[in-house]
Amino acid sequence: MYISLMAMSVALQIVLPVVLLTGLAVVFAVLIAVCSEKFAVKRDERIDEVTSLLAGANCGGCGYAGCDAFAEALVKGEAEVGNCGPTSKENKAKIAEILGTSPEEIIVINACKGGAKCREKYDYQGYGDCASAELLAGGTKACPTGCMGLGKCVSECPQNAIIIVEGVAVVDQSKCVQCSRCIRFCPKQTLKRLPKNAVYYVACSNPGRGKEVREVCSAGCIGCGLCAKNCPSGAITMQSNLPVFDYTKCTACGICAAKCPSQCILKVGSDRN
Repeated sequence: MYISLMAMSVALQIVLPVVLLTGLAVVFAVLIAVCSEKFAVKRDERIDEVTSLLAGANCGGCGYAGCDAFAEALVKGEAEVGNCGPTSKENKAKIAEILGTSPEEIIVINACKGGAKCREKYDYQGYGDCASAELLAGGTKACPTGCMGLGKCVSECPQNAIIIVEGVAVVDQSKCVQCSRCIRFCPKQTLKRLPKNAVYYVACSNPGRGKEVREVCSAGCIGCGLCAKNCPSGAITMQSNLPVFDYTKCTACGICAAKCPSQCILKVGSDRN
């Protein structure tokens, strides 16, 4: 009898802690499950839909770690679908539809036509492109905002949509997918985005006065304002000695280009001729 009681006591000492620990484990498991359900940050289903429509290259060209991170940023409104170069225009339109937005309608142009007409500060013989030349006294051109034409944009364009013509980067609109990668890598920031309806643009970025511009470039805008004065729809204003288009007013009549003495107001696509 004594031995049986001793055995029962030992069994209770072993079993009771096990039962208590098992009970506590069950309670905590239930609490964790409830809290996980209640406080969980739900993943937006659109992220997976958008990811499936992206090119899937995970190249990082958009500035994000991969396509999934980029898709999440798109859904949150923190990124633009145009920043993904490899994704097709058709899929970009589908992504815009998923997000309830309109596909980004832009064109990319080079707001400089200087090239060989712009004075050189020195003859660059180094390795690399215009990004490398920029490290040496601000680049090769005497114009502080002039396109150097050494091809950083050419090497960065995933669509081979940029060529150098007479020392100036020129965008082939038929190949460009508006990924804006060239814009991010241009050291002089002469590559710019315009609305899709833009027909004419100013191919100069130098805000200097006429005499200052002429000293460094024979093709630069001299800030005469004839384009603004002759525009019948009032679509051009002068800001910092440069014409600025209001494309909601522009009728593409071409009078501004005809009146420009420097011929630095170009028609989109004509820079390839």
